[in-house]
Amino acid sequence: MTAGTTPGWTSVLDAVVVYAQGAVCRRLARGGVPQDGRVRVTGLPRTLDPGSLRARVVGASGVRVTEARVAVEAEPSDTETGTGIGTDTGSEAGTPDALRREVERLRDECAATRGRRDRQLGLIGEVAALRPVPPVRRRDDPHRRTPVDAWLELADFVDERLAGLHARLAELEEDVRRVEHELDIAADRLGRASTDAPAAHVDTTVSVLLTLTRPTGAAPGTDTTTAEVEVEVEYGVPGAVWVPTYRLAHRRGDTGGLLLLRAAVAQRTGEDWTGVRVALATADLRRATDLPRLRSLRIGRRQPAPAPSGWRVPPAGLGELFAGYDATGPRPATTATTTAAGAATVASAGAVTATAGAAAGAGPAPAPRASAAGPVPPPPPAPLGYGAPPAAFAVPGGAPPQPFAGAASAPAAPVRSRPDGRPRTGGRAAPPAGPSAPAGSAAPGRAAAPPSPAPAGPPQPSGAELDYAALVLCGPDDRRNRRGRLFPDPTPDPVAAEYRRHAEAVAALPLPGNAVRPRESAGSFDHRYDCTARADIPSDGTWHTVTVGEITVGLRTEYLCVPSVEPTVYATLVLSNATDQALLAGPVDVTVDDEFLLTAALPTLAPGGVRLLGLGPAEGVRVTRGAHLRESTAGLRGTTTVLDHRVHVELANSLTGPVTVEVRERVPVTSEPDVRIEERADWSVPDDGTGPDRHAPGTRVWRVDLPAGGTAALEGGYEIRIPAGKALVGGNRRS
Repeated sequence: MTAGTTPGWTSVLDAVVVYAQGAVCRRLARGGVPQDGRVRVTGLPRTLDPGSLRARVVGASGVRVTEARVAVEAEPSDTETGTGIGTDTGSEAGTPDALRREVERLRDECAATRGRRDRQLGLIGEVAALRPVPPVRRRDDPHRRTPVDAWLELADFVDERLAGLHARLAELEEDVRRVEHELDIAADRLGRASTDAPAAHVDTTVSVLLTLTRPTGAAPGTDTTTAEVEVEVEYGVPGAVWVPTYRLAHRRGDTGGLLLLRAAVAQRTGEDWTGVRVALATADLRRATDLPRLRSLRIGRRQPAPAPSGWRVPPAGLGELFAGYDATGPRPATTATTTAAGAATVASAGAVTATAGAAAGAGPAPAPRASAAGPVPPPPPAPLGYGAPPAAFAVPGGAPPQPFAGAASAPAAPVRSRPDGRPRTGGRAAPPAGPSAPAGSAAPGRAAAPPSPAPAGPPQPSGAELDYAALVLCGPDDRRNRRGRLFPDPTPDPVAAEYRRHAEAVAALPLPGNAVRPRESAGSFDHRYDCTARADIPSDGTWHTVTVGEITVGLRTEYLCVPSVEPTVYATLVLSNATDQALLAGPVDVTVDDEFLLTAALPTLAPGGVRLLGLGPAEGVRVTRGAHLRESTAGLRGTTTVLDHRVHVELANSLTGPVTVEVRERVPVTSEPDVRIEERADWSVPDDGTGPDRHAPGTRVWRVDLPAGGTAALEGGYEIRIPAGKALVGGNRRS
């Protein structure tokens, strides 16, 4: 049954899961099951991956999907494309066809305007080159007087003419700038236009041919077309990316805040996502997730491995089918050269030999040319053993295959490599209705090679070889020992490849500020985020923001300063994630008391994690620091040098509310056993974090609570005791 007679179901895009690169779309179609069970679901994009196609029946109706196959059809478009004369009646002004025609029109207008400007420049150059040329003076002629009036008239004419030409040139330059600007705008609109619309002259329809089976209890003649079923079709497409963004709302004095999860999504999959449920995932679609197949270990007698269900022993006598074709001689070449009359070449039957490609199974041996006595009969086909086991495969491009013992005249089949790189042995896969066998014959006069042992185990056909409906029967002119046998069609689809290449270009889009790819921020874990509402994302290759949801996070405002490095106090938000959902790194818009504060970079926050989010300098809190160093000696004979460091820090809060300030200092560390460091302060050692929260060795922390308008003074210090014969090298001793 052809696609034209197969009933078609219109599908609706229902849900999309956007991964780190690529997406998985799900369409729903509904209709009655015909008698033969074959339906055609339309509306799929051209960029879909045929290997990712999945289909199932929604609900417990008893109908099952037994086969799903992608079908591509092309037909002339009914839309009037126009030729630039008159108006376009078949497309709206915003469609890609209309934009494409507008770009072509502006490109032609721009070329014409530039041509007029160039011609004007040529005229200006010709007029500016006008110069008075005196006549050639002969030897006997007296000196002539120069006509000054003629010179001045020519100069006035050139000036007047150039003034008019330059005024016209200024107008043409303005026209060129205007048309180039319009062309840039039209080209940008065409580049941002949706790719969901078909081409200008050809409509390409991508559909899925489904084979549905009725319940086992239904009678063969029962009409079940009135019972509607819903089919779900799932497929993967390239050309979709996303990055997380956030919006944090916080009020002063509160211990919590509302974090709005958003995502910037860009897609050029060839179909507009209108009113679909969007989910975002950090997984990689190109990563293999197949589980390894483990072989069982058995103790006992050895048993033969079972043959695969899709393979059967090739039949005998396939080579005899092409005996008559080979007897007719080679087909006339299109570039055959003619020879002079009476210069015929006589060749004997013994001089006819098979080529190396025919001996290796690349194709049939060429038939002998005619002699003076008549045509030379072709060699008889070698008999094939009926029910003989499949021959050993040979590596493509390598040595000719060796036949089995007892069937020396039967050529060997070529090797087909498996995905794991090991050679596949045994016969080819064939459909149950018409299994195939190796064809061709060995070169006449060629000595039989010594037999090689048959490989152990059954053949291992791949999935493409078991796809019977996609196998192609090779003709008699095939030169790869494939005559009369079924093979997967190796012909690629250049149009689909171009669509996919154009779609994958969306991965090169520049990221928004502070944005991080989800695959980089997620680490070794995969997360999924489901949007709470349906969204619209056109296929234009630009960023579109969608809302994912809202979560409540714990917030606490603290102030941090390192006065030994910079006398500035920075405000920070201590953000804690109490949910079971991870927060990926990305930009966050912070609003405090409904006023926008700044856009910061949110680090990756795991469930239950706590991170700091910087808000910039806090002008309402001031800090000053003073350091004093006193050097002395100690010991019975002054054998120890004492370096006494004193640190004085003052804090002042001019804000209207209380604040908590964390002051960080650093104490020197040493690995020398005879150098001692004694601390004299009430600071504490911070907890050693991980990653960016890890503190430097010797870090000490003061935590001070300042009321509104309050001040505080902190005293600290440490002593360094070293032997008198040693000295400190490097660093700032007075810090």
